[in-house]
Amino acid sequence: MSGFRFFEYRSGSLHAEEVPLARIASEYGTPTYVYSRAALTAAWREFTQELEGRDALVCYAMKANSNLAVLDTFARLGAGFDIVSGGELKRVLAIGGAPGKVIFSGVGKTEADIALALAHGILCFNLESAPELDRVASVAAACGVVAPISIRVNPDVDAGTHPYISTGLKENKFGVDIPTAVELYRRAAGMPAVRIVGVDCHIGSQLIDPAPLYEAQDRMLALIDVLAGYGISISHLDLGGGLGIRYSDESAPDPAAYMREVLRRIGSRRLKLMFEPGRNLVGNAGVLLTRVEFVKTAPARNFTVVDAAMNDLLRPSLYSAHHEILPVRKLGGPALISDVVGPVCESGDFLGKGRSLSTAPGELLAVMSAGAYGMVMSSNYNTRPRAAEVMVDGDRCHLVREREKVEDLFALERIAC
Repeated sequence: MSGFRFFEYRSGSLHAEEVPLARIASEYGTPTYVYSRAALTAAWREFTQELEGRDALVCYAMKANSNLAVLDTFARLGAGFDIVSGGELKRVLAIGGAPGKVIFSGVGKTEADIALALAHGILCFNLESAPELDRVASVAAACGVVAPISIRVNPDVDAGTHPYISTGLKENKFGVDIPTAVELYRRAAGMPAVRIVGVDCHIGSQLIDPAPLYEAQDRMLALIDVLAGYGISISHLDLGGGLGIRYSDESAPDPAAYMREVLRRIGSRRLKLMFEPGRNLVGNAGVLLTRVEFVKTAPARNFTVVDAAMNDLLRPSLYSAHHEILPVRKLGGPALISDVVGPVCESGDFLGKGRSLSTAPGELLAVMSAGAYGMVMSSNYNTRPRAAEVMVDGDRCHLVREREKVEDLFALERIAC
């Protein structure tokens, strides 16, 4: 259990803060995502404590988990938001978040997305290509405003993580290389409808070793010096996110130690620092609660069949990602080595393989570290309603997203006449 703060056993029963997970399952059913507000707050404070008194803004990367209750928690703590769609901006607006603390990332911003962001006066567009620079300038000119921009620079640094979540190499779709970035900044400097405000980079996710982040930072600082030689002044440096968390036995980096090294490398430079953490703030603040349907034994392999599936938590199937799976109630009997699988009709439908569990039909399991890239990546495959979401705050729990009904899933469909 070390590393899963705010989810602990008490008298043999797994709790979220002061609330037994069994109580949540009884009240709201399964599968259900359960978040701890105390865990969210603690992660925020660990990430930001070294930045007190500095000119800095931490923009939560809401693609990791965009539930309104999660966003509201971070907004109250002072967070900005890193968005990748117009829909995410509307979520920020729905919780009363400040558009002036929003940065807009992503490689495929539509004209409608850009116009919406300009209308609400967001802080900055992180641009990822020459055509995108032209599009933002064109939309801004048509709207009669000036768009604040930075260029997302691909520093060609290997983050050493899963290839699907590595974003800083030349072959990745994100950003532009350093020579191209210099050219784009020089072009942008002559465009009346854009205003250069920053330099941005993000090299990947779930980094256990922060060394690649420091290397990327050094390359961005060198780029800022080059731009200064062309008379282009940069006011902020956005270092993205990427710090990993503990899923199993990883030695996750300490956010405070990381931040101290970042600040040391900045030295006396007068730059506003910006960060885009996502997983680091929410990953270990949530679990997926599921109930055992069957325990199926076979000569070659055993299976614990649960009511959650790959449509609820895609990461194991998509990335072969490991999530600890714990019994909500410690039975104390003999353990069975089995794959924990769901009812979806795919061989790739699993939540964990080769797990040692003492459980039985009707018992509850908690899939740990499910606060990031869980509910946001869920789907209705096999016409399965998506899970409920619950926020725990001390000894209280709040339903923050109702479970879908099957009828909801085809309510917008029509039979062709």
